[in-house]
Amino acid sequence: RKIEIRIGEKEDEPIFMITDLLPHLSRKQYKKTLDEAVMAEELNVLVGSVPVKDKKIKSKVKLAVLKYLNDRFGMTSEDFFSAEIRAVPDAKARDLGFDRSMVAAYGQDDRVCAYASLAAMLEARPAAKTQVCLWIDKEETGSEGNTGAQSLFFENFIAEVLEKAGSKASMAEVFKIFERSEALSSDVIGAFDPDYKYVYDPLNTARLGYGVALERHTGAGGKYYTSEASAEYTQKIRKILNDNKVIWQTSSLGKVDEGGGGTIAVYMAKRNLEIIDIGVPLLNMHAPMEIASKADIYSAYLAYKAFYKN
Repeated sequence: RKIEIRIGEKEDEPIFMITDLLPHLSRKQYKKTLDEAVMAEELNVLVGSVPVKDKKIKSKVKLAVLKYLNDRFGMTSEDFFSAEIRAVPDAKARDLGFDRSMVAAYGQDDRVCAYASLAAMLEARPAAKTQVCLWIDKEETGSEGNTGAQSLFFENFIAEVLEKAGSKASMAEVFKIFERSEALSSDVIGAFDPDYKYVYDPLNTARLGYGVALERHTGAGGKYYTSEASAEYTQKIRKILNDNKVIWQTSSLGKVDEGGGGTIAVYMAKRNLEIIDIGVPLLNMHAPMEIASKADIYSAYLAYKAFYKN
């Protein structure tokens, strides 16, 4: 049976930690690059220290932890194979700054865009065209699997809609629909950080508090894994934002030769639909606490709402 496990959100509940090497013994670690200094197998979560009182048992603390999980949730060691248990930062979302103009929270990439998209979708009115909002899994790991953007679940969904409407549900019809469709890829964008300005192009970088960011190109090095919205579609989105008085800005993910990144836009574009990236700029992206401007979140909500309207 399915069991939901949630520990650490209440003040009287315990938290868990991953230990770190003390600086007094870190000379060898300091000589390594950042991607080598802490290996994945060293990120072990500390969950207990009191052993069971049984001299015959070798892994006394392990058994004590398993006993706790069994008593509370009915779990056994085999259940770990199929369980989805995640350890996440325990800090709650907080207002940031004296003026409370920003939000500091875990996982804003990409909950913040998902939230704004949902809020806009719930307020969207029926229109001449079918409106769809997708929340897609595994974007950070390649969009693979049956819940990722590279899955055919979207094609299957459109085919089912056609079938319910009494139309042909062939793949040819599905691809015709994609060809006539327009989309936004709502994903966060790295905001300019003056402490690390050497990796940003100050003339083409989103800034906190300047509105939702429109990113026409994604990829790396200007050549690899590139997805690019057409000039005509970019102009159409510009007009929608301007006509609806949405505050927006342009952006890229840092200097061309400094790295790069992508979103699900490249996989949705393979379906031959028009798509462009538009989302909330973030500081501290992928850190335990990410930072967004409340003004930018609101601008994203208005942008998605205007897109549905038009």
